[in-house]
Order: sequence, then structure tokens, then C-alpha cells
Amino acid sequence: MISIIVAIAANGALGAKNDLLWKLPNDMKRFRELTTGHTVIMGRKTFESLPKGALPNRTNVVITRNVKASFKDCEVFDNLDSAIKKHRNEDEVFIIGGADVYKQAIAFADRLYITYVRHAFENADAFFPEINKNEWIMTENKDFPDDEKHLFSYTFQTYIKKK
Repeated sequence: MISIIVAIAANGALGAKNDLLWKLPNDMKRFRELTTGHTVIMGRKTFESLPKGALPNRTNVVITRNVKASFKDCEVFDNLDSAIKKHRNEDEVFIIGGADVYKQAIAFADRLYITYVRHAFENADAFFPEINKNEWIMTENKDFPDDEKHLFSYTFQTYIKKK
């Protein structure tokens, strides 16, 4: 199963200048719980934005056009298709960004784990591709208010692609 995991602002924003626009500890906790023990596939810029390098307890895969690139504790592929083929027999593989990788993966993903941040960020420069809701069935929808640790209200949603 190919799953996309992403946090998206109300205007589709993902980030700005290769960084997140918000801090939501519960979203990070959910991300860690869902992806630990699995393969995570990401673009080079997403990898470079990770504060401590490769994510622990996961197989880290980086997609880059630079065929000579290497990243500590990571597998490197020059295209998403090759990375998917290498890991296709696993129970679940997670696509974790960035915008270009999401754009390629949305067409063949089986599941979407989305955190909707209920705020529009005007300074964003990376956006998630449009989701055709007619192709997906929602299986989870949990709303959370803003609080002292979460400056913005948010919703966890999970979708499965219609057969």
C-alpha cells in the first residue's frame, strides 16, 4: 500500500523556504506513530529540511535528480517509480513530501493521511496538488481546537482510494 502523509493549510499550503509554516505537536506525534517501522520516501529538499537527518526506525528513501548524491542512512533513487518498485512488497510505504513528490504520487496512492490546518498562510511557496474527493472515501475525521501547544485548530482525516 502506498500512503501519502501530509499536513495541508486551508489554502493548500505545505511550507515556505523549505520549512513548515506551523508547529503542531499532535501532528508530529501522529506522523511518528504511523511511519515508524516503515519506508518513508521523500524528495531531496524534504530530506535536507529534517533537523537531524534520516528519520530513526524507518527506511529513509531520498529522490534526487543528482545520480551521484548520497545521504547518510538513506537509499537514493533518481525517480519515484524506481523507489516504489524497490519497496512494493512492503505492507505500507509512506510518501512524506515535498510538493513535487506529492504531485507525482497522488495519482497512484492508495491512502491519504491528511492533517488539515485550519488557517491560510499567505507566505507559502509550496502547495499540495488538488485532491479529487470523488476518487476517495473518508475513513477518519477528527477535529481538534487550537490550544496552548497548537496555535491553529486542525483536523486529522484519512482517505482510501475508491476501487
